[in-house]
Amino acid sequence: MNESLAASIAPRLEMLRLLATEGNVTRVAAQMDVPQPTVSRWLAALSTEVGAPVVVRDGRGVQLTRAGHLLAAAAASAMTALETGTRQVLEEIDPDRGRVVLGFLHMLGRSLVPELLRAYRFTHPQVRFGLRQSSRAEIIAWMESGEVDLALYSPPPTAPDLAWVPVQEQELKLVLPDTHKLANRTEVEVAEVANEDIVGLEHGFGMRQITDDLCEAAGFSPRMAFEGQESDTVRGLVLSGLGVAVLPEAELLTPGLVEISLRPRVHRTLALVWPAHDQLSPAVRSFRDFSLSQRTDR
Repeated sequence: MNESLAASIAPRLEMLRLLATEGNVTRVAAQMDVPQPTVSRWLAALSTEVGAPVVVRDGRGVQLTRAGHLLAAAAASAMTALETGTRQVLEEIDPDRGRVVLGFLHMLGRSLVPELLRAYRFTHPQVRFGLRQSSRAEIIAWMESGEVDLALYSPPPTAPDLAWVPVQEQELKLVLPDTHKLANRTEVEVAEVANEDIVGLEHGFGMRQITDDLCEAAGFSPRMAFEGQESDTVRGLVLSGLGVAVLPEAELLTPGLVEISLRPRVHRTLALVWPAHDQLSPAVRSFRDFSLSQRTDR
């Protein structure tokens, strides 16, 4: 009964809303551009479906009954929701007014992502953004569930359902306090820190996997003394003398820290990622193409 009633009301939402304000069938028919008898038939059919009158005559007009007022209030709310949804759809398909949800690693929030957004918003000021930061593993899960449209992380994905393009090559450095015995070196082999406490990111972060792989390739398992979720925290722990770390080269070096190149040199690839088989909205596609035009890996 409830589903049948809702189905009967749905095509007549605007009629109920207008009746609540106009109180006149003729004016409602004129505004809806339908014959007056059509509105009258709709009202009669709706009353039958409800099981009670939805309007009563009042002179030359009509008044909503208690049941009619309840339905008209529901209709007004539904129409408002529909209008909001329609506006959002129109904005979504407009490349200059849509919304983009971008997932990225914490360490990219210091400069790369803000600079990219600033440059894009200069020509697309009405595009809105949702920003999600976490580990590589969680960002991939967000993309698989549709919670993010685009993502920036490293290493690039291997899943066939994810498309990606390299956007930046970042050299990885050994980060030490400036009082460390290796602080004056220009290059260091990873094997030389086999007996050092290591400070790194938690499992699930791309840099943690890279650190583990580098140590394994050098013939030892890293003695991971502290694990965090943000590179700034890792740098702070290194500055306090609690270990050494492997991180992307900093744009602005923290006083008291030194960064030393690894021998052989090591780089990581930062990738822009999107669902390979999904239809991207115009706004998402526009921001993706702009981001690719800003690539520094070429």
